[in-house]
Amino acid sequence: MHLEAPKSHIHKSRKEVYEFLTDLGNFEHLMPDSIQTFEVLDKDTFRFALKGMPEIVLTRKSQDPYDRIVLGAASDKLPFSLSADLREVTPEETEVSLSFEGQFNAMMAMMVKGPITNFLRTLSEKLNGI
Repeated sequence: MHLEAPKSHIHKSRKEVYEFLTDLGNFEHLMPDSIQTFEVLDKDTFRFALKGMPEIVLTRKSQDPYDRIVLGAASDKLPFSLSADLREVTPEETEVSLSFEGQFNAMMAMMVKGPITNFLRTLSEKLNGI
């Protein structure tokens, strides 16, 4: 299953946006208002829980300086990744494309598509305000 959020246009340099996203503690500022738990476990891992959803643990899978950051599920039970691709529009404006890639059966995909789409949209909207 592949999902994409609307692109964010941020009035900061690509380097500033990249540094913001590589500090995983900053994801707390991007979370939906329904967040119940957020905790950085180490420099590469954080967990969070939203109302009515199970706790999710994300870990940094890869990063390409100033271009891309990939987070993924810490558990192999539900394999998925969340990617942020950064593109310089001007030296002081960056476009961020968020995408979700998950390997789910058809029933699970139907159940999670709506909540994940909303989650991506919220992350994208809040990125505009960093």
